[in-house]
Amino acid sequence: MHASAAILRHAQAPFAIEPLDLPEPGGNEILVRVAGVGMCHTDLVVRHIPAEWAPLPAVLGHEGSGIVEAVGPSVTRFAVGDHVVLTYDSCGWCDNCHGGTPSFCSEFSERNELGLRPGSHRSGRDSDGVELQTRWFGQSSFATHSLATERNAVKVSPDLPIELLGPLGCGIQTGAGAVLNALQVRFDSSVVIFGTGAVGMAAIMAARIAGARKVIAVDLHENRLQLAQELGATHRISGRDPELVEQIMSITGGGATHALDTTAAPAVIAGALAALRARGKLGLVGGGGAPLDLPQEALMKGQQISFIIEGNSVPQLLIPQLIELWSEGLFPFDRLIARYPLEKINDAERDLASGSVIKPVLLPGR
Repeated sequence: MHASAAILRHAQAPFAIEPLDLPEPGGNEILVRVAGVGMCHTDLVVRHIPAEWAPLPAVLGHEGSGIVEAVGPSVTRFAVGDHVVLTYDSCGWCDNCHGGTPSFCSEFSERNELGLRPGSHRSGRDSDGVELQTRWFGQSSFATHSLATERNAVKVSPDLPIELLGPLGCGIQTGAGAVLNALQVRFDSSVVIFGTGAVGMAAIMAARIAGARKVIAVDLHENRLQLAQELGATHRISGRDPELVEQIMSITGGGATHALDTTAAPAVIAGALAALRARGKLGLVGGGGAPLDLPQEALMKGQQISFIIEGNSVPQLLIPQLIELWSEGLFPFDRLIARYPLEKINDAERDLASGSVIKPVLLPGR
């Protein structure tokens, strides 16, 4: 299958648009023509990890959406022409998958971070025949076409704007799922969201849907704090405020019941714990930060700390629920999106890194 993709050759190189040859779908695989794909900070982590761990050269991208063009011989749930959102991959057979927590699949690293193709050594190749890593999070969707599986695809209505739905497959479901599934925010809760990127904004919208009484957004960018308030935050505080913890304690009347950190910064996490009341819950979704030094006070206060992956979500359940909430005007995640043609992927990366854009979505067909 001849395609075109944004290939990252090594950590310091720009993305380059090049021809890509993909194998035909086998087994339970589906070939998807990508209509849109979100860019997430996770896609860029390969620039900052040791070279021996980075799966390069690679086609990255793990928030794809598009239309099925071909299916493998074992596929039963999808047909050519189906509209799908692509998400993380899982085996479907381990204890955690059977228990409804596929984001903790025993093969999560192999299928997603390493991007291995189970049951086959075939992978995509460039125009010189060199093998590329083309199963990043089970999809490698910074391309015109992506090879995924039945496990990491979610069928959606063809009436929806398919090119905008990709971020639901990771960043948006991570933030919403962290609030609804992992932290289990309920009516009358008080929630503090540290970091208002795509994950944090989704968490803010989900917290209001869940009925939280106080939803506090914390960020360094005033423009993001303004948008956070428009999307549901009841209060906003600059992360530079030297009295940040004191302000949260005052707003919540003694400490928040829940907090979510999206920054992975140890100092921010320490502030989040200090702003929680006794038996408060803190969720951590950011990765790549320095080692944490957890204070003894958190133990004495019975605070709970959870490490959350993909919102602890079952994508086939949560993604349709989020789409329904969006259609009702309750979850306007599309307000976070800025569109770019695939050829402008390096501009999208620059804007994401600077904070001027919350969620770049690349459009390979334009």
